[in-house]
Amino acid sequence: MSKGLTPSQTIGPFYWGTLVNTYRADLAPPGVAGERIELALSLHDVAGAIVPDGLLEVWQANSHGRYNHPDDRRNLPLDPGFEGFGRASTDATGVARFATVRPGRVPWPAGGMQAPHINISVFARGVLNRLATRLYFDGDPALPEDPVLKMIEPARRGTLIARRNGAGIWHLPIHLGGPAETVFFDT
Repeated sequence: MSKGLTPSQTIGPFYWGTLVNTYRADLAPPGVAGERIELALSLHDVAGAIVPDGLLEVWQANSHGRYNHPDDRRNLPLDPGFEGFGRASTDATGVARFATVRPGRVPWPAGGMQAPHINISVFARGVLNRLATRLYFDGDPALPEDPVLKMIEPARRGTLIARRNGAGIWHLPIHLGGPAETVFFDT
């Protein structure tokens, strides 16, 4: 494959070495509190085929449930070096990988607490604007009380639930459309 422009797409073209190869996939440097986890997010088109040239961004609270953001002024610890933001391109198998910590629960603006989750933005060919979704953790006891999940038709909630594989990696397939389409949110 020659270096230069990638094929022109709705949100492209990208230039090699700038956006396509821009990684910030290790969110949790040594010393950050919490359970270390690995994520494998696979990106699929409407027909279920892999998307090897997508870009995924993640944004999350730390293990204490606090975002590294000026609007989060709650009296909870911030971890030095943990910003809660990551970015990775999908590889030839359609997978973007992240190393991070399992996030803590955060409050819902209308009251109550949300289950631990990671916010995901999807950028891909044919997508005019970023797509926003979430990753929740299979088996988390807080899932039934999460206010966002409660708003989603029960049959579709599973599109947001990551499952741990035999190697301990949390995997979430993200489908841009079709019968297994992931739930996406207006932002």
